[in-house]
Amino acid sequence: MGLEEKLPSGIVLTSVEKVVNWSRKSSLWPATFGLACCAIEMMATGAGRYDLARFGMEVFRASPRQADLMIVAGRVSQKMAPVVRQIYDQMPEPKWVIAMGVCASSGGMFNNYAIVQGVDHIVPVDIYLPGCPPRPEMLIDAILKLHDKIMEEPLGANIRRRERPDYQPRELVASSVRYSKDGKKAARAGSEA
Repeated sequence: MGLEEKLPSGIVLTSVEKVVNWSRKSSLWPATFGLACCAIEMMATGAGRYDLARFGMEVFRASPRQADLMIVAGRVSQKMAPVVRQIYDQMPEPKWVIAMGVCASSGGMFNNYAIVQGVDHIVPVDIYLPGCPPRPEMLIDAILKLHDKIMEEPLGANIRRRERPDYQPRELVASSVRYSKDGKKAARAGSEA
């Protein structure tokens, strides 16, 4: 009942780009980096009820040198900003960042001199996750959107593909829309056109 029984003559045709991106998305290792109340929701996402292990993310790495995903969960103070940048710089390439919660995304209700008004002033952010605090389901949806983004990343000579004027990045839609019956029909209709 394995994959090899379903394939004709045991041959799989794909591109190296798709295999590499599939392996990257299937083995994201997040860094342990919780700054405030959003970290409780991030920990709940990794626990048994929501189970990030099904996405290959069961281990939150304690060392940034072993992580490729930084989930900035909570507000970032001016004092913590250099530490965030140092941890980001220590992560190996390729690396991705999720700004979890309204405080990490825009400073939230803390509009003062002590809080950074958005972690994107310190590190480049790939996915912004709103909410105060966002639910574990929302974090899982953001991770699925990041998976889609990783699958579309070009490698090697294909990187120039982004520089063309006709380049259109893939639109990220909510998982509840994409995986509904109407969403699947719309996706199939879009790919056939």
